[in-house]
Amino acid sequence: MTFIGSVTLDVADLAAAERFYTSAFGLGSQIRLRASEAPSTGFRGFLLALTVSQPGTVDSLVGTALDAGATLLKPAAKSLWGYSGVVRAPDGTIWKVAASAKKDTGPVTREIDEIVLLLGVADVAASKRFYVGQGLAVAKSFGRVYVEFDAGSGPVKPALYRRRALAKEAGVPVDGTGSHRLTIGGDAGSFTDPDGFAWEAASPALTP
Repeated sequence: MTFIGSVTLDVADLAAAERFYTSAFGLGSQIRLRASEAPSTGFRGFLLALTVSQPGTVDSLVGTALDAGATLLKPAAKSLWGYSGVVRAPDGTIWKVAASAKKDTGPVTREIDEIVLLLGVADVAASKRFYVGQGLAVAKSFGRVYVEFDAGSGPVKPALYRRRALAKEAGVPVDGTGSHRLTIGGDAGSFTDPDGFAWEAASPALTP
């Protein structure tokens, strides 16, 4: 089964990005950083989501992200699906922090249960077929709207969402040009998907 071992973000200021991610989320080797000046404007077509256990953890992680220099796109709030907030890191990457629970049931921690990489695609069904052909196993599928793949042995779960719907979820306009500023490391080898997302060979990183 194909896994994602890591996600590499292209950033203009490597040292600043390292400081941000350490302070904001305490992320380790699952999220890697690479210096790049690749042109990119507007929505980059993807969103990284941190799934946590309860609203207090959402508030804590969103709070430290803002303290470290992130921009608030959607304040943390209850919704039909739970409790979540969205921020944009100083390097431009959009992050959602979410809990399915709407009330705290214990002491607040900063533990991250899961990292989900949501790729905004033009045709969910076509991209699903492409990724199944690359060895990814479908865990959940909702027609042409959303597909979630099994994470396998990797620390990052891949998912597909319609690009326009994902931009709405992120709280940003859908328009964007240039580089995605994202490289996905997995065991399926090197390839580029129909929406221009690049994969490269990588070994699994440590779980969050």
